[in-house]
Amino acid sequence: MNFELSPEQVGIVDSLKRFLVNDYSFDKRQKYSSRPQGYSQEAWQMYADLGLLALPFPAEYDGLEGSSIDTLLVMDTLGKALCLEPYISTVVMCGTLLVESGSEAQKQELLPKIASGQIKLSFAHFESHMRNTFHLVKTTATSTSGTWSINGHKHVVLDAPSADYLIVSARTKQNQNSEDESGISLFLIKSSTPGVTLHSYKTQDGGMAADIEFNNVQLSANNLLGNVNDAYPMIEKILCFANAALCAEAIGVMTALNEFTLEYLKTRKQFGVPIGKFQALQHRMGDMFISTEQARSMAYLAALSLSDVDSKKRNRDCSAAKAYICKAGRQVGQEAVQLHGGMGVTNELNTAHYFKKMTMITQTYGDYDYHLDKVSSFLVD
Repeated sequence: MNFELSPEQVGIVDSLKRFLVNDYSFDKRQKYSSRPQGYSQEAWQMYADLGLLALPFPAEYDGLEGSSIDTLLVMDTLGKALCLEPYISTVVMCGTLLVESGSEAQKQELLPKIASGQIKLSFAHFESHMRNTFHLVKTTATSTSGTWSINGHKHVVLDAPSADYLIVSARTKQNQNSEDESGISLFLIKSSTPGVTLHSYKTQDGGMAADIEFNNVQLSANNLLGNVNDAYPMIEKILCFANAALCAEAIGVMTALNEFTLEYLKTRKQFGVPIGKFQALQHRMGDMFISTEQARSMAYLAALSLSDVDSKKRNRDCSAAKAYICKAGRQVGQEAVQLHGGMGVTNELNTAHYFKKMTMITQTYGDYDYHLDKVSSFLVD
């Protein structure tokens, strides 16, 4: 298989890298994180100007018809700079949901606005009792005279505080066991809709999230996204897309940790020589590099599997990649912190922030145990 980048891919990555080098230093990133929205609106608009927000969308909605590998390259680059902007939530997850399940009117109205940077979205699916059972939806949507009423709570909705719209999962089949995968629907809701209450907070990696209450939120039939009672297969698919993007972002984080640690080993001296001369540390650095390159291969496997029509194979490959990268990312992060010595855990050093980001990635949309269990179940089926 040919893994050489096309001229267009090289151009996109180079343009993004130049912007990040000039305008997204670690110090600036810390200032962006302290803003009320938790990221840089200027950077978000630059992503739009570079075409990154339009990358995966069809041309008829102002998109660039990019591939999953294009998204991998973008997420790799954003991960290396530890970017805070809600790219996965808005473009990868909610954008794909609109493309796959939205009505023509919804696509025409929202996708061009996403592409131009005018609006942001967040996917509100997870609830406090779910843990690793993602179909346990207890939020309800009841239909009366052509209108829907949403009631329930969503937990740790990433990037919700800055979202103009929420895509919310709710159980629409009444008197049904909440453990059933069927009977779940998706709704497109403006964040400012009466009855929607956000409780916002910072996440460990410097981003933003919110717990959301829905109290008799009144919606019309136009708010429904896709078919009634049949949303879970699409939810499962979108989580696959999200995990593939997280795997790519993790590669950027791990690559940066390798670079920082190698530079430190070259400059930190002990007994009059750089500590990188010590063979034991060279072996540990080599293990970090090998783990990162193996993780890169798994990230490509996940990205390539997204176009597979076989949902079982797609889910298996994405879970295999996420499970491996959870394990490899933890190893690389811990080694980077330890090889930097005591200062490796201080907030003044960027290594600690990259390790926090890697930790968040491993816990988002399924942890190591969850994905390893999924891979094991696929092997015995």
